[in-house]
Amino acid sequence: MLAALIVSYASSLRAWSEQQSRLTELRAEAAERRERVAELEGELERWRDPAYVEAQARERFGWVMPGEIGYVVVGPDERGPANQSGTKPSGDDERPAWWSALWGSVERAGNPPRPSSTATRPEPAATIEPGPAEPPSDR
Repeated sequence: MLAALIVSYASSLRAWSEQQSRLTELRAEAAERRERVAELEGELERWRDPAYVEAQARERFGWVMPGEIGYVVVGPDERGPANQSGTKPSGDDERPAWWSALWGSVERAGNPPRPSSTATRPEPAATIEPGPAEPPSDR
């Protein structure tokens, strides 16, 4: 009888222990999410400030207010406001623009390359001999 009670309580104790560990994990996750919500609310509050929005528009997009004159200073390394990383500008990468690739394919289709004279030609297929003629069918 005592063994049955021990087994019964052991399984209940194990389930209670698992629930407690899961509860601890969920509390930690809830705390992390509360921190993230606080961060996002702070960012939202910054975006409600017109001065912050103006500063972001000037910095990210290079926008100017009406009546102002915008200047972009490009040095010898071709770094401008849109390319602060120091890498090559996106227009100078190794892939041509899509319209150049399209037009190049049109030109290649109209002017296929000529085979070189040193290229080997395949041997012609064997001659096919005609078989016995069949009489025409009446329809």
